Amino acid sequence: MIEKKVIIQNEIGLHARPASLVVKAATGFKSDIYFIKDKNLFNCKSIMNVLSMGALKGQELILQADGPDEEKAIDAIVRLIEVELIEKE
Repeated sequence: MIEKKVIIQNEIGLHARPASLVVKAATGFKSDIYFIKDKNLFNCKSIMNVLSMGALKGQELILQADGPDEEKAIDAIVRLIEVELIEKE
């Protein structure tokens, strides 16, 4: 299992479109992938879980992955949140 801090960079946080991109990316991996916010786990493969976090710009989350492709999963989702979602604004 690995964990990495990630800061939400998108101006309006993880609303519907960015959340759907996170879920789409996460479902491409075999590993279990979660956000941790305020000591609560949110499944990155569930749109309802990601949206229910209410993650806003500037908030720090922990991204946790456990499984055979955990490193690739963490790298891909961190890049999506910290780089790609900003470019698509």
